Amino acid sequence: MSNQIIISVLKLGTEEIAKYPFLTEAGNYLKEKGFTLEQFGKDEDLRPIIEIAFQRIETAANGKIFNSDFNVKNLDVEVFSFLVAVILLKQSAMNTLIKRFSLAEARRAEKFLEKDLSDINNKAKKELAIKIIQDLFSMNIQKSDDYFVIPVTDYLKHATHFYEQEWKLVNRLVDNGNVFLTSHETVRLIRKELDNFISSKIHSANVPSIPESFKKPVDALVSLAKKFSVQTVETGEQPPCIKHALDVLSKGENLPHSGRFMLATYLLNKGQAIEEIAPLFKNAPDYNEKITLYQLKHLAGNFGSGTKYACPSCEKLKSENLCFAIPECANIINPLQFGRKKIPNA
Repeated sequence: MSNQIIISVLKLGTEEIAKYPFLTEAGNYLKEKGFTLEQFGKDEDLRPIIEIAFQRIETAANGKIFNSDFNVKNLDVEVFSFLVAVILLKQSAMNTLIKRFSLAEARRAEKFLEKDLSDINNKAKKELAIKIIQDLFSMNIQKSDDYFVIPVTDYLKHATHFYEQEWKLVNRLVDNGNVFLTSHETVRLIRKELDNFISSKIHSANVPSIPESFKKPVDALVSLAKKFSVQTVETGEQPPCIKHALDVLSKGENLPHSGRFMLATYLLNKGQAIEEIAPLFKNAPDYNEKITLYQLKHLAGNFGSGTKYACPSCEKLKSENLCFAIPECANIINPLQFGRKKIPNA
């Protein structure tokens, strides 16, 4: 269900649109006001919004959240600065800035959603927050005393981005097929998806040719993006889990199916050919050339739907006793990330 449905059901006030400017209602609000892009460069009252929009992007680029002012007279500025920021980002085509902006805006909206969910004195705000989460992210939420309750199936679907132990289902309060969460946990659960939603809105925005007044800040964004761009270099080092798997096979010992799956998907995703990978399994006690080639082709997506299998996460490998972490494994969540070093551009 899209946010189009939210708008048709709920009549949002300017404050709600300012808090959640990624909703379709924000774009409609601009049209209802009768403003055009050209006016933002010519009208004395609107021209400063371009600068505020730039500051909003710059603030996000520096990892901070835009400081909103919900004084009644500033609500239009809140809405318009977001919309103009989207136009500037779209024109700049700087993915580094788009990623930072969408994350910062997701965190900003997260604060408002959590506050509205917890507002015991305003039922309408709580209902709006619930409806936004339900309609945008297909998460069924019910209020139960001090908790927000969602089905286990919804929780598992949305918790896939988390690797901390506290988000594991066994560490949650579960009853009768439902997971009980605080308002903070409920909103935190959809941050990544909200981030992706805002990012997709920017990428899919249909922006007409921009007026001259927009070109200078767009050029400034291109320059700003260089500050945050990084080069990723591969050291060529293999992660310890892969080294261990290769060592087991070289000794002619049995590598469990999960280990073979890890090794094959890792090498395939590193770009190695099936013909290069197959011989690595020759020393396995149960080696069969035809079966090995068939399985590798299946993992590579050569059959059926063409789906190429991903290498298991570090968390998954830990649960299967295939992880042999060393200090260099710090801050990675998948073996494919091992050996990558980010070098900021000068």
